[in-house]
Amino acid sequence: MAVTDIIKQLSGGMGVTLEIFFVTLITSLILGLGLALVRMSRFRILSILAKIYISIMRGTPLMLQLLVVYFGPYFIFGIPITSSYRLNAVLIGFALNYAAYFAEIYRGGIAAVPDGQYEAAKLLGYSKSQTFIHIVMPQVIKRIIPAVANETITLVKDTSLAFTLAVAEVFTLTKQLVAAQSSVVPFIVAGVFYYIFNLVVAMFFDYLEKKLSYYR
Repeated sequence: MAVTDIIKQLSGGMGVTLEIFFVTLITSLILGLGLALVRMSRFRILSILAKIYISIMRGTPLMLQLLVVYFGPYFIFGIPITSSYRLNAVLIGFALNYAAYFAEIYRGGIAAVPDGQYEAAKLLGYSKSQTFIHIVMPQVIKRIIPAVANETITLVKDTSLAFTLAVAEVFTLTKQLVAAQSSVVPFIVAGVFYYIFNLVVAMFFDYLEKKLSYYR
């Protein structure tokens, strides 16, 4: 089978991989910020619960979490599992997992902002929300870009774990083609796809970091 034919065969899987990537990145970044704020909350119970959640999600395999999200509704609540739920289970599992990692990245960035800036903002009449949005977050974003870039690159590769739930993304289709054609060429094509994808991601974050260099 020609390389062009392999690319055509994998094109649908590439679309699913991109969907998993972008949905996970957007939702986990938002959830991660909320989780970080809860983790840093003065309400001890909420802070402890957030800490436990982060510990569990970071301390157990993503593959296991995907299986729990997929089979959990049936075994716990008796809800029938449908084929259409496979992709949704992947998106939910990825978002919940990566939110924990991004929460710790956010927490580190927020903690790195000097206390004096909060005091200065208070003297200038800023409210807590204004201080966080206009003073703290711009600095946090600049500080966490390298860590977020690393996690995002990992996310690109982790999308292949969707094969656990038989979701037809790039890696799943690649394995099927290899088995059908008895050739490693589909593996090479898939490897090139992941490499180019990660290269684009790395270039984007390099550009973003340079654009925000004025915060130094």
